[in-house]
Amino acid sequence: MLRTCEIEQIMLFPHFDPPHLTKRVIVQKTARYWRRTCAWILAPILIGLAGVGMAEASDYAFELNTWIVTHVPWASIIYMPVGFALIVYIARRFFPGTQGSGIPQTIAVIDDPDHKKKSDLLSLKILFGKIAMLLGGLTLGASIGREGPTVQVGASIMHAFYGYGTLKTAEQRRMLALSGGAAGIAAAFNTPMAGIMFAMEELTKKYIFNAHSPTLLTVILSGLISIALVGNYTYFGYTNESLALLTNIPAILVCGIAGGVIGGLFSLIVQKISVTPPQRIKKVIQEHPLAFAAACGLIVAILGLLTDGTVYGTGYQPTRLTLESDTTFLVWYYGAAKFIATLVSTLSGIPGGLFAPTLSVGAGIGDNVYALFPGLAPHGAIIILVMAAYLSGVTRSPLTSFIITMEMTGSHQMLLSLMAVSLLASLVSKYVSPEPLYHALAKKFEYVPEAKEVPAKAS
Repeated sequence: MLRTCEIEQIMLFPHFDPPHLTKRVIVQKTARYWRRTCAWILAPILIGLAGVGMAEASDYAFELNTWIVTHVPWASIIYMPVGFALIVYIARRFFPGTQGSGIPQTIAVIDDPDHKKKSDLLSLKILFGKIAMLLGGLTLGASIGREGPTVQVGASIMHAFYGYGTLKTAEQRRMLALSGGAAGIAAAFNTPMAGIMFAMEELTKKYIFNAHSPTLLTVILSGLISIALVGNYTYFGYTNESLALLTNIPAILVCGIAGGVIGGLFSLIVQKISVTPPQRIKKVIQEHPLAFAAACGLIVAILGLLTDGTVYGTGYQPTRLTLESDTTFLVWYYGAAKFIATLVSTLSGIPGGLFAPTLSVGAGIGDNVYALFPGLAPHGAIIILVMAAYLSGVTRSPLTSFIITMEMTGSHQMLLSLMAVSLLASLVSKYVSPEPLYHALAKKFEYVPEAKEVPAKAS
């Protein structure tokens, strides 16, 4: 309550502010400013920490899987089918919305025109469930990666701030999810440029991307947190190979066509079974999801036994080994085995991403291309070209594909060649699989607008 003297002073001197009123206004303005900006400052820091934490935890999960494979390799025939079925059960029963990559869920939230906040695809519950089951899948040896889950985790962290302060419109909710997903890519593999391009190319196919400062700030802060904690590293190591674009057109054509055709085939199979399956397959998956997941786990286990466990996990070690050496080659069937392992892991419904295992498949295919055409280009250059081409063929996101390949392999000297091969692969893939993979999968999570009640006419 204002005292009488203060009211008189305000009337006589309009610019007079009582001390306690000034403090109250400062507190209120500070609170409003904090609510408006914390989503763009605090959340990116949390995303960076989450990305680094998921990376470290994933490495421990892989080490545990390696120990199991080394000491009791035949046990995978038992624990992988059981483990796949258990993870699918937990996901369906306790964490619906965590299945698969996490990128389609983020796209579904971004494409939702409603301003209401929904928590079935992006929430703190989804965040913890996604991380736990990702680590479970990697411990088992599923051919999955952590970038897709990191996208959903990042989007969930940003989305948690929606509804507070001035963040209450559908456009603001969309930008929060978009920024969180892009920051997730940046934090997952220390690839900030790929995070920004991913937001522009993959997450906003239905909306025009506005590169406003909060989105860029989110990606940059998350990337800086990752660099500060683990250093400026490249996930798949370094290569000194270079490839001039104009003098290596045959290599660009061969690698681009191979990556586009095989990547498009992967996308087509996933869509035909997960999105528009034949009635018989649809009935089996719907009525017996746990048995289907167990069968997928059994296939991965058999492939693991046939390849001494090299198809398990992200494929980080064999890919880095063949990329950094001109004398070390993968076994001739690695690319095909990793392709099938990644395919059935994706179809099983367990939470897990595609980027890292897809790049590993590309490395295996690149080894095959080099074996067939040894004089086409240097070994390391062929590997990198096919990695980018195959990822572009799977995702139909050529700009993201060549940038993330370049950042994850340190091959900046091959910028133009990577750009050309990724664009070619995306074009070829379009003829094999017309619809982009992630946006086709996002249809499974689309929000159906609520029907409005029509008042009955008076008779």
